[in-house]
Amino acid sequence: MGRYIVRRLLISVPVLIGITAIAFAALSLAPGDPITSRIDPGLLARMDPAQIEAQRRELGLDQPVPIRYLRWLAGLSHGELGYSVATRRSISDELALRLPATLQLMGAALIIGLVVGLPFGILSGVRQYSRLDYGLTAFSMALISAPTFFVGLAGIYVFGVYLHVLPTADIATFGEPFSILDRLRHLLLPASILGFANAAPLMRYTRAGVLEVLRREYMTTARAKGLLPNVVLIRHGLRNALLPIITVVGLLLPELVAGAVVTEQIFAWPGMGTLAVRAASDRDPASLMGVVLVVGVGVLLSNLLADIAYAVADPRIRYT
Repeated sequence: MGRYIVRRLLISVPVLIGITAIAFAALSLAPGDPITSRIDPGLLARMDPAQIEAQRRELGLDQPVPIRYLRWLAGLSHGELGYSVATRRSISDELALRLPATLQLMGAALIIGLVVGLPFGILSGVRQYSRLDYGLTAFSMALISAPTFFVGLAGIYVFGVYLHVLPTADIATFGEPFSILDRLRHLLLPASILGFANAAPLMRYTRAGVLEVLRREYMTTARAKGLLPNVVLIRHGLRNALLPIITVVGLLLPELVAGAVVTEQIFAWPGMGTLAVRAASDRDPASLMGVVLVVGVGVLLSNLLADIAYAVADPRIRYT
């Protein structure tokens, strides 16, 4: 297992380079640049082209795309991600400031998704074609179909405007000292919106996995031995149904990142999703590349953890 993990980490290096190269090329081909996007159009029309070109040269935007990428890659090898054109701050400082907020949001959303998706999926599979199954199926399909921004705005109206029980913006109450209870109150609504959105597909995959396992011959044999239904389900069924569920959980990270961009905008959550939207608006390539790098590392690590979880869940799987 140790050799497999080391080999996967080594393979992830060229994969990550490929991800960043594609992202850098796409950002370079996008219309506009950090200079022209931040200048008033009327003022831009009256500016001397030589002045604009001088500013582009100062930022290194006059160089070819491969040269600029190699310079960014060289800085990355020394732990330098560049500086934001909009804020004039180090990208490392920007990420260090916003990454904890995004991790809190994604972690809470993942926990909510697992707590809701797994038990409801198991119940739906065990009681197939019952009223409970139909109700949970309708509930999951409604969550899958509803856009995140619509559910988020509805949650703000119900819990923030109408009931006045939860805060609807920011990460803490302005002017008050930090407290865990205050942070949880601000976290509950956005994390629930994002968590329920990811609980719906997890619920459907869990139901399908349980139904497939219940039809296996070893489950019939276990029931024929006189074992209690709960013992048969938990000891013999769930562990074999975990493999597709592990795959879905491993794929939830990109979904959480995509959902976090929308959720953070709706609830003014100061995380990486807000940073990505602001960087795209300002045509700030260094900030966007920092976000791409962090997300790419997270996705590769989640895939590695999913592979390790396969071996833990199924003794037949061994990595040599």
